[in-house]
Amino acid sequence: MEYQDFINAVATRAKVSTDQAATLTRATLETLADRISAGQAENLAYQLPEGLDDHLRQPPPHRREEQARSFGLDEFVRRVADHPAIDRALAEPGVRAVLTTLREAVSRDEFENALAQLPKEFRQVIEPVGAGGGQRRGS
Repeated sequence: MEYQDFINAVATRAKVSTDQAATLTRATLETLADRISAGQAENLAYQLPEGLDDHLRQPPPHRREEQARSFGLDEFVRRVADHPAIDRALAEPGVRAVLTTLREAVSRDEFENALAQLPKEFRQVIEPVGAGGGQRRGS
């Protein structure tokens, strides 16, 4: 999956502009890098296109010490919402859209390995395989 395909899929799923989708993607991937092990974040990053991979590899310096901290879905969404330029109302649908698109962009094994490090409640926000909201065509 190419960078723009990823962003377009997030925009379609979250019903936001591509600029908002890019911001939501960055914030969600950075928060995910805080929540899973550095090794698992690197494995996911390796499968993502340039422009997305760095968000998993280099969380902001003020959060480095929090990497792999245990927190649930509500805290995850709150942390995404705390990023500059993110409307709080878009944080939850944005997280849902980014995680669902991430599942499509990386191998099943890598996604499942990352998901195994998260509470079961995260599975509830990821669209089932084959559910609507796929990639936009021609936009």
